[in-house]
Amino acid sequence: MDLLNLFLRTIMTYFVVFIMLRLMGKREIGKLSVFDLVISIMIAEIAVFVIEDTNKPLIDGILPMVTLVGIQILIAYITLKNLWLRRAIDGVPSIIIDHGKLQRDEMKRQRYNLSDLMLQLRQNHVTNIADVAFAILETTGKLTVVKKQDFYGNRSEYYDLPNKNNLQWEASEELVGRQEEHGIRYEGLPLPLIMDGKVLDKNLEEIGRDRFWLKNQIQFKGAKDFKEIFFCTIDHRGRIFVDMI
Repeated sequence: MDLLNLFLRTIMTYFVVFIMLRLMGKREIGKLSVFDLVISIMIAEIAVFVIEDTNKPLIDGILPMVTLVGIQILIAYITLKNLWLRRAIDGVPSIIIDHGKLQRDEMKRQRYNLSDLMLQLRQNHVTNIADVAFAILETTGKLTVVKKQDFYGNRSEYYDLPNKNNLQWEASEELVGRQEEHGIRYEGLPLPLIMDGKVLDKNLEEIGRDRFWLKNQIQFKGAKDFKEIFFCTIDHRGRIFVDMI
């Protein structure tokens, strides 16, 4: 009877955990931030206790799991609207290689050594660090790698860049009328300017522009106010991408 009870509790717990993870969404399956990892570990531990202690009612395990999932869903919903909270919980990506230059200060802050870097470069099918234009350490611990060949193409003059600032900006002639180039050109990854209706003033300062300039640009895209913009970026050719709410 005890074996049958254990068998049934195991099956029941499996389906409960399965449903809990499904409720947490595909985001949890695709990646695990520190917050997601803590929730997942706690659910797994509770499930083990429920299976091991056959004298404990199932509800004593199911209720804590439901509570944890409720907390996760609530915080995930709040962070959709709150950029500051999202960064506080999930963190922000770290640039480890910028324009082919190792960012040693950032590596030191993240306690990320060269052995870690080389390992993750090999996992991205890169054996020579000289072939890398950008390497970004994501909040999940995964390393995203952009090769020089993919980013610079055949422009060989960029394969041995001088040691300059992270973003290098130079003025370009504005186009008359629709201003598709927006008077800006730089060499770097696409830079977010607006996220969730909030203007990223720090990024605007990096390109030497202000909110007045940005508002003019989004008006060309049909938006009247920053709050109407869900996501806005500018690429290395000065092209602006806008996704409206």
